[in-house]
Amino acid sequence: MKQDEKLIIVSAPSGSGKTTLIKYLMGQLPMFEFSISATTRPMREGETDGKDYYFLTVEKFNKLIEQQQFIEWEEVYEGRFYGTLKSEITRIANKGKVAIFDVDVKGGINIKKLYGSSALSIFIQPPSIEVLEERLRIRATDTEDDIKARVNKAAEEMTYSSQFDQIVVNDNIEVSKTKLVDIVKEFLGK
Repeated sequence: MKQDEKLIIVSAPSGSGKTTLIKYLMGQLPMFEFSISATTRPMREGETDGKDYYFLTVEKFNKLIEQQQFIEWEEVYEGRFYGTLKSEITRIANKGKVAIFDVDVKGGINIKKLYGSSALSIFIQPPSIEVLEERLRIRATDTEDDIKARVNKAAEEMTYSSQFDQIVVNDNIEVSKTKLVDIVKEFLGK
């Protein structure tokens, strides 16, 4: 990474509105290229391998860990790995774009540690655990066991929010969109 290159890290508990906010940000500031994460979770309806995620087997994921091909990786849930491949930074830089990372909380902290002041880390926080659980139920993409696991994980992840440069409490999506764009513009000097 060149000295003047910057990157944006956005992390949040599942169901916080992170993906919606990132899509909005990218629509407002076209210099961004989405860093595609690798995962071992099953593909959901409407997702595309190589666009939404790189969908890998646990065996392939472990092989890439052994080969030190990840900037960061985490076993977020038992048998469910997520990570950022080093090749993603190269792919985005070769296009002359700014990398934006949609990663789990620990991954966001790890990337920030690696890139320091070249990275802006933003934590999207739900208004409360109860609101988060309600959003997950409305989304209807997870089983009851998955919802319980995500809610428990979210409670833990929210304890890490102070390790991020900025916190956006997403209690109103329109207000959060504006706040996110303003934070990123300030960081990029735009």
